[in-house]
Amino acid sequence: MKLRFLLALLALAAAAVAVVVTIFLVQNALADGDPASDYLISQQLFPSFKASISGADVTRLKAMLDESKRKGFPLKVAVIAGRYDLGSVPSLFGKPQQYARFLGQEDFYFFKDELLVVMPQGYGLYKAKGEVPAGDRAVVAALPKPNTAAIEPLLAATERAVTALAKRRGLTLSGAEGSGSGPWRDRLKIVAGVLVLGAVALVVRTAVRRRR
Repeated sequence: MKLRFLLALLALAAAAVAVVVTIFLVQNALADGDPASDYLISQQLFPSFKASISGADVTRLKAMLDESKRKGFPLKVAVIAGRYDLGSVPSLFGKPQQYARFLGQEDFYFFKDELLVVMPQGYGLYKAKGEVPAGDRAVVAALPKPNTAAIEPLLAATERAVTALAKRRGLTLSGAEGSGSGPWRDRLKIVAGVLVLGAVALVVRTAVRRRR
C-alpha cells in the first residue's frame, strides 16, 4: 500500500510539473507581441488564428513542412490572414517582406532557416544566416498573390509556395501526414496531462481515505 501511495505521489508531481510548464508556455505566447514568433520556435508552421489547428489543410501543410525538413530543406512558414495574427505589430499587415524580416530577427536565436511569410498581399522571404537564394525569390515572385484573407485559399496558396520552393531543390512533397506529426499532437498532450492529473488526484484521495 505504501509503495502504491508513493508511486501515486510521484505521478501526481510529474503531472503537476507538466501542467505548470504548459500553463507557463501558453501564458507566455499570449503575452508576446508577435504570436508567430512563439509558434515558430518549436513548430514549422504558424497557420493563422483563423485556421482550425486540426483541419485537413493545416494537417497536410504541416506534414509537408515536416517532410521537407527531413529531406534537407527546413522551412518555417507564417500564414498571416489579418492584423490580429500580428499581435502588437498590426502596421506590418500587407507588408509580407518587411514582416518576414521582422519575424526572422525576432527568432534569430532560435532558428536561422529560411522563413516564408504568406499574406493576402503576397509573399515574403527571409533568412537570418546567409542570403535568401535568388532562385527562391524568383519562384515566389512568379506566384500569383493570394488576394484573399479567407483562410482556405490562403492556406492553398501557402501550399503552392512551399511546393514550388521544394521543387526548386528537386524535392517532391507528398503532403501525407507523417507518424505522430499531426498539428494537434501538442494539444492532445496537454489534454492527456490534465486527464492524468485528475486520475492521479483521485487515486491519492482514495489512498488517503483508506489509510484513515
